[in-house]
Amino acid sequence: MPAGVMIPARNMPSMITGNGSVSGYGTSSGLTLGQQPNNVMEGQLHPLEMTQNASESEIARMRDEEFDSTNKSGSENHELGGSGDDQDPRPNKKKRYHRHTQHQIQEMEAFFKECPHPDDKQRKELGRELGLEPLQVKFWFQNKRTQMKTQHERHENTQLRTENEKLRADNMRYREALSTASCPNCGGPTAVGQMSFDEHHLRLENSRLREEIDRISAIAAKYVGKPVVNFPLLSSPAPPRPFDFGSQPVTEEMYGVGDLLRSISAPSEADKPMIIELAVAAMEELVRMAQVGEPLWMTSLDGTTCMLNEEEYIRTFPSGIGPKPTGFKCEASKETTVVIMNHINLVEILMDVNQWSTLFSGIVSKASTLDVLSTGVAGNYNGALQVMTAEFQVLSPLVPTRESYYVRYCKQHAEGTWAVVDVSLDTIRPSPTVRCRRRPSGCLIQEMPNGYSKVTWVEHVEVDDGGVHNLYKQLVSSGHAFGARRWVSTLDRQCERLASLMASNIPTGDVGVITNQDGRKSMLKLAERMVISFCGGVSASTAHTWTTLSGTGADDVRVMTRKSVDDPGRPPGIVLSAATSFWLPVSPKRVFDFLRDEHSRSEWDILSNGGAVQEMAHIANGRDPGNCVSLLRVNSANSSQSNMLILQESCTDPTASFVIYAPVDIVAMNVVLNGGDPDYVALLPSGFAILPDGMTVTDVGMADSGGSSGSLLTVAFQILVDSVPTAKLSLGSVATVNNLIACTVERIKASLSCDNA
Repeated sequence: MPAGVMIPARNMPSMITGNGSVSGYGTSSGLTLGQQPNNVMEGQLHPLEMTQNASESEIARMRDEEFDSTNKSGSENHELGGSGDDQDPRPNKKKRYHRHTQHQIQEMEAFFKECPHPDDKQRKELGRELGLEPLQVKFWFQNKRTQMKTQHERHENTQLRTENEKLRADNMRYREALSTASCPNCGGPTAVGQMSFDEHHLRLENSRLREEIDRISAIAAKYVGKPVVNFPLLSSPAPPRPFDFGSQPVTEEMYGVGDLLRSISAPSEADKPMIIELAVAAMEELVRMAQVGEPLWMTSLDGTTCMLNEEEYIRTFPSGIGPKPTGFKCEASKETTVVIMNHINLVEILMDVNQWSTLFSGIVSKASTLDVLSTGVAGNYNGALQVMTAEFQVLSPLVPTRESYYVRYCKQHAEGTWAVVDVSLDTIRPSPTVRCRRRPSGCLIQEMPNGYSKVTWVEHVEVDDGGVHNLYKQLVSSGHAFGARRWVSTLDRQCERLASLMASNIPTGDVGVITNQDGRKSMLKLAERMVISFCGGVSASTAHTWTTLSGTGADDVRVMTRKSVDDPGRPPGIVLSAATSFWLPVSPKRVFDFLRDEHSRSEWDILSNGGAVQEMAHIANGRDPGNCVSLLRVNSANSSQSNMLILQESCTDPTASFVIYAPVDIVAMNVVLNGGDPDYVALLPSGFAILPDGMTVTDVGMADSGGSSGSLLTVAFQILVDSVPTAKLSLGSVATVNNLIACTVERIKASLSCDNA
């Protein structure tokens, strides 16, 4: 197939099947190692081979039979008769059936979508093209219409049954409420019929809102020094989530827990009034810091960043969580952007720990909610209070993660204006292991026309960064690793991705674009899980135990192992992760463009074995052409080698870029492209995290090739070294992975050095 040929959605499965032998759906996909460590040690790396369980003809036959079993009325017909009134007058004679081919069925299915009631001329033309009699075509369309009608009626029955159950439950609830209703004037019991259903419902809602107002008033009273009542623990459910980010949030990627997070539990009743007071004070501080400029914030010499005047900050906010601990450094930054998301949806995402950690999976390695002190008022998050823990990361094993224990408070300040603030609770529960304190940090969200929102982000932390490797010192100290610009750039890119997920007006003229809405959603959901899995296993998290292998100084390779058992999203067995980080004297944009381009993949990808790589399909998910999800095909130079598919997501913003990919099973991808459930596709993602070196502040991460900025590149592989989870890791497997990652690094350096020269 020539590179770039457009693949229509309905023909995608047959074209993907191609020349290769494939394994069954649900089989393990990922990088695997052969059992020849000696050869690999000598540099003889073998490409991936897909298990040959079934020939192409057998797969076609099984699909045909599967289709027949569910659509007998459309795939089996009497040979020139056998429908409705035309019954065979000889009942003792055995009827003959004609089984349509897969091609005939696909063509008639496609024609049915455009014209379910063809006339005689159309039936004759279609029959001539497919080698069928017009009567056979007529019977197939009759049966298909009957089948569609039956399915539609069944779906309507299900909906009506669900609505009926809901109405019955509402009826029972209202009856129960009426039985306990009281007169608003005298307080006595109310007889049935004295109060309408709607009136009683409004009274109940009014009573609930009055209780919530009293609760918020208690918070304010505590803040100004008036008596305060005990703040009760609420356990009512949170408002519905606006988006489905997939079934596997970041918190499920945890492979262990750090010392700080392990020692923290939900706050006691005695702590809650102090937490409320701290949250209200933090909210006031955040809003003021977001709205004021000089002298609190000073603009850098190049005019691109805001720096905090620490002396002015201490004068403006003398109270708070106390003085800066000895040996800690202050990191404070402010950034404003406009994102393509409704302000209410954005607030709901920030207040849902799973959605928040998924949206910022490149920054948040794990997070959890320990306690909910308030769910908010009037059915939204106004006044919501949550006690949380989180671990923040840079995608490199050379930068320690930052653990934090804090309260998150959400408040509506005016119509269309909201704020969400975090502040550490270390003063309430001191811990000797604390290495990071969050002073009031968060964002001010303002409603904009056409579904946009203006976001002003303030990030203010005090941290002990003594464990950061020298290679990343400048990036971290400049604030570009964890600062406000990193947060808003990630938010802007992810909002564009969500907008593309919900888009329905996909242009059909571009080559290779997937226009099938269900197929787009399934493929983006699978790619999202791949990115989360990659980000959750690359950093120096407290959940990981890295072992350093001897390397060439700064390019040391770090490895760790974990077992994969009973996880449909990963192949079972022993998984070996390997990662290394190093500096390149070229801009991050140059590195990103080189690694994401399928035409240059053979220059660094050893496992492609020099074969040509072509993009079969892609989904654009942002303004930058580098933000897309692609399905690549590796055509091996060895004719006996079966072809391989690679799912790849590339994403870039002014602060970071990623190229993440995983080998995928051909049959499983056919299911995904047709809108099937992607949760059972096994993935072992590998890839690259590309960060600026922090030496320049001018448009960080997007300098052109002539700029002086360099790049910090992290290369990470995940490889299935044994399909038996109880097996022991061999030294040969470790040596093989070490050799693989070292060769990949050398190829990248050689290619980019030639380009730079």
